[in-house]
Amino acid sequence: EARLSEEKAARAMVDAARLADELRAEQDHVTQQATAKKALESQLGEMEQRLNDANDNAMRGGRQAMAKLESRVRNLEMELGNVQARTSDSMKSHQKAERKIKELQFQNDEDRKAQDSLSELATKLQAKIKTYKKQIEEAEEIAALNR
Repeated sequence: EARLSEEKAARAMVDAARLADELRAEQDHVTQQATAKKALESQLGEMEQRLNDANDNAMRGGRQAMAKLESRVRNLEMELGNVQARTSDSMKSHQKAERKIKELQFQNDEDRKAQDSLSELATKLQAKIKTYKKQIEEAEEIAALNR
């Protein structure tokens, strides 16, 4: 009974250690998440400040500043369109390459099957040749004995 209690205690200690490890891991995860949240909140604050600064500058600068910003937006939109087009082309090329790889893999498998089949046929033919040679030798021996 004492041994059983010791085993239970050992299992409980192992469980407690595992739970402690899990707790530490979860605490580390929570800490990392909190740090990431603070960083994102800081970035959000910086972005909001930059937006406010941009709005203030636009208000102060008037139409000229707005025209510059609109021009920049158009340039960025064009650049985005170009990047999206290149990305689309890259995806199409990737898909085409994937299809070609699958086709080549299929063809390789078919070639391997054909090669295996031909190897098996060659082995069978070699066995037949050996059998025929043996039969010829036996026939020649019989013929030599009958002379």
